[in-house]
Amino acid sequence: MTRLIFHIIAGILGIWLAVKFVPGVEFTGEIRDLLLAGFFLGLINFFIKPILNLITFPLRIITLGLFGLVINMVIIWVVDIFFPELIISGIIPLFETTLIIWLLHYFLGFYTHKNKGLVEEQ
Repeated sequence: MTRLIFHIIAGILGIWLAVKFVPGVEFTGEIRDLLLAGFFLGLINFFIKPILNLITFPLRIITLGLFGLVINMVIIWVVDIFFPELIISGIIPLFETTLIIWLLHYFLGFYTHKNKGLVEEQ
């Protein structure tokens, strides 16, 4: 349950940071729409991404893991399609948005694993 919450937080925060700092990424809706888009991204990353990773495992091995970046970009592109308020104009802003969200997932995942180990030791 904690992992799902962190995926949702990373999705919401990642989209918000991309809108603020990446040229070519705009959000024309209300804050409620931004929260909904981030929630949707978090759900996709939690439920569908592991299935995609399993299916594309041979491709990720052949490409030394770079195909995982393609999977992440496609997931963000799908969110862009489902939410017309989110406008990502071009492949470079999509790539930069993907990197922001990936970094947030990495650091939040590191934080949860680090704290989980501390709790179990006590």
